[in-house]
Amino acid sequence: MSGSMIRATLTAMLLSAGICLTSVRSMADTRETPLVKAVQQCQRSVVNIHTERMSADDKESRFFSGKARKVTGMGTGIIVDERGYIVTNYHVIQDVDKIIVTMEGGATFDGRPVSFDRKQDLAIIRIDAKEPLTVMPMGTSTDLMLAETVFAVGNAFGYEHTITSGIVSALHRDVEVDETQSYQNLIQTDASINPGNSGGPLLNLNGEVIGINVAIRAGAQRIGFAIPIDDARRTIARLMSVERLNGMSHGLTTLDIKMPDEQKLVVERVAAGSASDICGLRAGDVICSVRGLKVADGTDLERSLLDLPAGQIVDVVLKREGQEQTLQFKVGAGRSGTTAVVAATRADPPIETKTVSSSSLPVLPAIESGSAVRPGAVQSTLAGDPVLERTWELLGLRLAELDPSDMQQVRGRYNGGMKIISVRNGSMAARYGMRTGDILVGLDEYETLGVNSLRFILGEERLKTLNTMKFLIVRAGTVPPLAGNMDLKAVRR
Repeated sequence: MSGSMIRATLTAMLLSAGICLTSVRSMADTRETPLVKAVQQCQRSVVNIHTERMSADDKESRFFSGKARKVTGMGTGIIVDERGYIVTNYHVIQDVDKIIVTMEGGATFDGRPVSFDRKQDLAIIRIDAKEPLTVMPMGTSTDLMLAETVFAVGNAFGYEHTITSGIVSALHRDVEVDETQSYQNLIQTDASINPGNSGGPLLNLNGEVIGINVAIRAGAQRIGFAIPIDDARRTIARLMSVERLNGMSHGLTTLDIKMPDEQKLVVERVAAGSASDICGLRAGDVICSVRGLKVADGTDLERSLLDLPAGQIVDVVLKREGQEQTLQFKVGAGRSGTTAVVAATRADPPIETKTVSSSSLPVLPAIESGSAVRPGAVQSTLAGDPVLERTWELLGLRLAELDPSDMQQVRGRYNGGMKIISVRNGSMAARYGMRTGDILVGLDEYETLGVNSLRFILGEERLKTLNTMKFLIVRAGTVPPLAGNMDLKAVRR
């Protein structure tokens, strides 16, 4: 074969290979539809939730039992803050004793409730993530179109991260579930919603969440419902309120502006003497970002300030009369106790929200019989007692006996407890979220009714054999009590 023929043959082969590669690439591009791209964008921001609770008979028992019967449940959640805050439906975590959160990559975490709104059927839970999580991209429900393609991601019947697709079937549906629960203004979709999808996202083809899946029509096929994301975000802002969760008001009343081409947060009112007043914020300001976090609505404002220590100064970027300005906001400054209604329109009805930290545990067995504080008895601080000094040294808690008003908080649920009057900075108690004013009602699954309880629970020989210690706290205005597991290895000498 001549050289020219060889060159011609090689050229033909290369052209043929190029055509094949182009064809394969074209086929791949065809398969990677907008829906596929949207799913790839959002999956890391969806979590699967599995729950456990004791049966009703076991909950009535006064003592912890190794034979407790477990009832399991499932649901889905959406990451709304990189530090581990997740939104789901309240009915997913209602009355449960354990929450297990599974990430898209398979990592699992213990979840704990933070706050909930029973009427709106939304709740915030939190996990302790080791690294920042991917926050779900937020869309708007203001411009939804009938027959628009949407899809759901959820823990359907326990099949984690199941994807189903469909269309927007109807808007503004009012649905009554039973005598105690009804929903207004829901999105109806024919994307398959199954048990376990509750709390998960309904998304558009941009991979943005436009609803939170909440209910299905029993006995029907492909009739599911979702809370519009704009409605949900107003509730989420209240559930993540820094005033409610951290006790520090920013002093702002704000308004969410949600339009297809614009989402912004406008200041309606600034409380006199509040941190925002001192900062220099004014009515009419549009808040663009706080500490570098983009602010599109009230939820973003609350999470930008949530869990920051008092005294920290953060930049607030805003637009005032079309001009961008940067102000310095001091967390916890100004008057305390200012009530701020966040991201609320004047038409919004008041809603019942509660702050929680974990599910209730069974009633605790007492160590010292008859040592419960008598209702109406005036109690005093047990200063100087060696056991209380040990509690301060090990856990960072300064405790006192309960007064009559404290007893009102625990009456009917517990026999008594001890009032936390001081929490040492950096201590074990501070690390697990205990606060001055809380009532400690249990340690290591025993009642804490006085110094005799503590003397037994914190005995040196007992502590040598324990790696963790459960605690149970009653906090004013919260239901159910705060519970958790302290790691004792950090305090061992």
